[in-house]
Amino acid sequence: MKVLICGAGIAGLTLAWWLRRGGAEVTVVERAAGPRSDGYMIDFFGSGYDVAERMGILGTLREIAADIDELVYADPRGRRAGGLRYASARAVLGGRVLSLMRGGLETVIRASLDPGVEIRYGTSITEIRDVPDGVEAELTDGTVFRADLLAGADGIHSVVRRLAFGPEDRYLSALGYHTASYLIRDAGLAEQVGRRAILVGVPDRQAGVYPTRDGALAAFLVHACPATALPADPRTEIASRYRDMGELTDRLLAHCPEDPYYDCVAQIRMPGWSRGRTVLLGDAAHAVSLMAGQGASMAMGGAYTLAVELLGADTGAALERYERRMRPFVLAKQESGRTSAEWMVPHQAWRIALRNRLFGLADLPGGTALMGRAFRNLSSSVIPAA
Repeated sequence: MKVLICGAGIAGLTLAWWLRRGGAEVTVVERAAGPRSDGYMIDFFGSGYDVAERMGILGTLREIAADIDELVYADPRGRRAGGLRYASARAVLGGRVLSLMRGGLETVIRASLDPGVEIRYGTSITEIRDVPDGVEAELTDGTVFRADLLAGADGIHSVVRRLAFGPEDRYLSALGYHTASYLIRDAGLAEQVGRRAILVGVPDRQAGVYPTRDGALAAFLVHACPATALPADPRTEIASRYRDMGELTDRLLAHCPEDPYYDCVAQIRMPGWSRGRTVLLGDAAHAVSLMAGQGASMAMGGAYTLAVELLGADTGAALERYERRMRPFVLAKQESGRTSAEWMVPHQAWRIALRNRLFGLADLPGGTALMGRAFRNLSSSVIPAA
């Protein structure tokens, strides 16, 4: 089987890993000029954790995982308003959780690839054509690539999805928020933050900072905004939106780079993920949004599921089974993202206060069992037990 994958992110690299392991000829094209190591902090568990375990990369991921002791909710004056010890959160998830930079996860997967996987950076797709028993993709370098299957793993703003399924606005559903993230280095602030993840919340806005393994800090910002169009100058927009949120936030804003990651918070909802010999996976197919979390885990779970099906049956039947297995998990995560948005970044002060107190329940006697029931679906996995 000859497979062309568009997108060298978590979904695309995981799919390449498993397909190559099964003997497929795999080429990956990526529009970025080279490997990326940036991104934002993620809590990594569920399907992704299970796939990483089967890939034999959990040990490496533990080495790069952030050493966070506590999640703290604070008010703009820096006063603690609630929180959760990470030990309690890990207990809720049976210890099967890591806090990672998204870019770090991508780097580890890429390093574990078989040398036979070709990755062409600075390359994307301009046209897709169905041909007998396959697909042709015209690349940005002018070459034409013929494959048995084209997999679009190129993110929420997928080129493959646009070319094969139509304009993005048919499928993108904005949740009413914008988000930004970037890495900073400030020794004094790092000492102040310590081993804590600190979130400062006011109605319609939340600013957070997480320590990384190498001493940097990851800034994470999200605010209510109904517009889907992005500002021409994200840095100025961030400074305007998050002013007057206290000293910690001011320190984060002072380090904002000229080109931070900035996007609207949205989901991708599609009636189907394949057309002919073209299939979508990861955020290109079913972005669940940061409000639901687990985008990286869902990407790895989907990639593993797709690879297993492709290596075990004819392509048409494999694509049908891939979607049949994945869709219930995706729909549940997307529903969780829509319902949890109001609690992640509340519009009212009373919701912020209630949320902050609820997160501390796991630290109370019997709290682990209580939180386990409340979040019993968090660690659900599409990967069958070994």
